[in-house]
Amino acid sequence: MPVISRLFSVVLRIAELAFAAVVAGIIGHYLHLQANGDGDPWKGREIYTEVIAALSLLLGLLWLIPTAHTFFIWPLDVVISLCWFAAFGLLVDAVDDSSCGSVFDWGGLFHDNFCSRWKAAEAFSFLSAIIWLVSGVLGIYFVWRVDRSRSGYVYGRYNV
Repeated sequence: MPVISRLFSVVLRIAELAFAAVVAGIIGHYLHLQANGDGDPWKGREIYTEVIAALSLLLGLLWLIPTAHTFFIWPLDVVISLCWFAAFGLLVDAVDDSSCGSVFDWGGLFHDNFCSRWKAAEAFSFLSAIIWLVSGVLGIYFVWRVDRSRSGYVYGRYNV
């Protein structure tokens, strides 16, 4: 079972990296436009989301190596997940302020315009939050299983 959980952990870390890279690229593009004066003034929600994406990329790369200690950092996985949920909420709030329609109006998603790119950033930030949360739950499960095996409790009875 440890091999399966470690393999699953690597798959989750790769997904975390991919989703964070997508969000960092989209939001970074908007920050670049704003720095050149082509967009709205700098907004805290975009900077926050970019920082969370960069932090996720860094931590995802550091924790990509499947060692036992990466399962014991599950509290940080949960915290990063909560940060991603906050970023998702901020991006949703930004769509409410724009003329992109409803938050869950996914029609025209494949067009190359502001609304479709922004909604893609929303979607990938939500997916990233879910993946980080699943990674944290996997860490909790691994720690619980290791603790249970060390205590001598085996299949409904104590191993004495």
